[in-house]
Amino acid sequence: MEKLNQLRNLLRPTSTLLAGAGGEPCRGLATFLREPRRRFSTESEQREDATVDNFFETPDTGAAYRKLLGITKQTLKSDVINLLDECKLSLDDIRVNYDRSFAPIGMLVQFRSRHEIDRAFKLINRKGRLHKLERVDRSQWEFTTNYDGKTLLLQGLPRQAIPEDIERFLSGCQYDPSSIQLFYRQGFPDPIRMATVSFPSRAQAMNAFIAKNRGFCLNNQISVRVLQ
Repeated sequence: MEKLNQLRNLLRPTSTLLAGAGGEPCRGLATFLREPRRRFSTESEQREDATVDNFFETPDTGAAYRKLLGITKQTLKSDVINLLDECKLSLDDIRVNYDRSFAPIGMLVQFRSRHEIDRAFKLINRKGRLHKLERVDRSQWEFTTNYDGKTLLLQGLPRQAIPEDIERFLSGCQYDPSSIQLFYRQGFPDPIRMATVSFPSRAQAMNAFIAKNRGFCLNNQISVRVLQ
């Protein structure tokens, strides 16, 4: 008999189950059951990401920007073009992001659309490289200097070096004398004297690099690098 009563309780109408202790309907539970089922998914997060992406896009051209992380000092723009070969990038679509000591910390890439960014993600995953694309806005792209392979960085200059000493060091090379900039950067144990010099073309900058790297300026051996 007791089992029969338990069976009756299980078969009671839904309205009975919604009632409270005093027989009053449990409004909270009833409302919950009447409401459409909420979507506990990442849909809202995706919409938020899409809103952020729209903010970072250039409205008139649809261009979008990302920073490629995981590069080394030896990574060239051409390496990035080969890595993302299906995105049809050019040298003008890539700018190297240097820190104050001119160590490369990433490469800014200009894509024509978000579709190209999706393709870049797939290429990186498929090729198994230890790279990552990080979202950046257009202002970071515009404020990043594009040296374009036409600027040399001279490192290890003597403390007493002046622009005329740099001109003597670069004797025989075609460059812009007015572009010479001398400065210090933090080093160990002493700050390092550096200079940047601009050249009319990539070829002339590369020729100067080949001819002058490890040359001497006032008895100091100078390290020369091409800034991309």
